[in-house]
Amino acid sequence: MIEIETNKFDIVKELKTKRDIDGFISAFIKEAEEADSIEQILYALGIAAKARGMLKTANDAGVNREQLYKSLSKTGNPSFKTIFNVAKSLGYKVTFEPIKK
Repeated sequence: MIEIETNKFDIVKELKTKRDIDGFISAFIKEAEEADSIEQILYALGIAAKARGMLKTANDAGVNREQLYKSLSKTGNPSFKTIFNVAKSLGYKVTFEPIKK
């Protein structure tokens, strides 16, 4: 029998530059909006925050690191202010536009 060793894929390790993070965020947020899924948006922000550095992101967003982990977890329920500040710390702005019918 042949044994094959595999490694668990970790997207965070693949997002090495700001450009990588930007591409990930753009693609993931677009899919999340189409799926109407706040959970996917929080997941994308969490991955981007980890790739950038959770402590730096938390400090820039004005929250502590543990709070940021909890807010962006699967069971998290962050305030809009937290989402707004995390997005800003990652170099994004939150915008609203009319829904085209």
